[in-house]
Amino acid sequence: MTVLTVNGAPTYCYTGGKAFDAAKPTVVFIHGVLHDHSVWGLQSRYLAHHGWNVLAVDLPGHCKSGGEAPSSVEEAADFIGALLDAAGVQRAALVGHSWGSLIALEAAARQKDRVSHLVLVGTAFPMKVSPMLMETSLSDPVKAMTMVNVFSRSTLAAPPSALGPGTWVHGASLALNRRVLASNPDVNVFHRGFKACDSYANGEIAITQITCPVLFVLGEQDQMTPPKAAQGLIAKARESGKTVHIAQPPVGHHQMTETPDDTLFAIRDFLKT
Repeated sequence: MTVLTVNGAPTYCYTGGKAFDAAKPTVVFIHGVLHDHSVWGLQSRYLAHHGWNVLAVDLPGHCKSGGEAPSSVEEAADFIGALLDAAGVQRAALVGHSWGSLIALEAAARQKDRVSHLVLVGTAFPMKVSPMLMETSLSDPVKAMTMVNVFSRSTLAAPPSALGPGTWVHGASLALNRRVLASNPDVNVFHRGFKACDSYANGEIAITQITCPVLFVLGEQDQMTPPKAAQGLIAKARESGKTVHIAQPPVGHHQMTETPDDTLFAIRDFLKT
């Protein structure tokens, strides 16, 4: 791990068990709402041990990172640019899940040739949140967490390569959600993250402004960001001449733990292009 000072605040980055070396190719992993760096456990460790620098970040105001929790996708995208500056990284691949996919997309549009590859896992545009779920994330966050985990999961137990045999993925995810929410006593990062997803309006413009190839990893059974909700982005990317790759694992919204190997191999093979 490494702790970088970004925008004057300590920022935690998991490096996959390897020392960070800015001379190597770098991949930045960006988590979604009520998550942290740990959701990328298998993918970050593998790439770190196969020639990549890894920065699996805790976003500002989340868990081990200080600073103000981002209130918009654009604000978080600017943070990613500042993170690359702080790490001394000239060029990096960006991998984002859910809210993190929108952050990665907007950051790639802003950073242009500084981004070598873009991976959007569990993405959608627009990424609208139902008014009821938005309100419940504020008034009764534990109830909202339970709802989200029901919608997000298509499996009950994790494959051995992810969290280990016998792990109850629903319960583990719920525990992570509670921990992330409790990590910031000043801000409800659940509601703030949802609001950022819901209000982001620049997706179709951003996808035309990126200068790198893009991989969409879309869960076939995803109820939070159904594959059909990404088709507009895919169409815009192709219309603007981008190189587009698509992987569709047969699971829900948490591809990183429900099909960890398939998700890893899709990312690994894409990063070789």
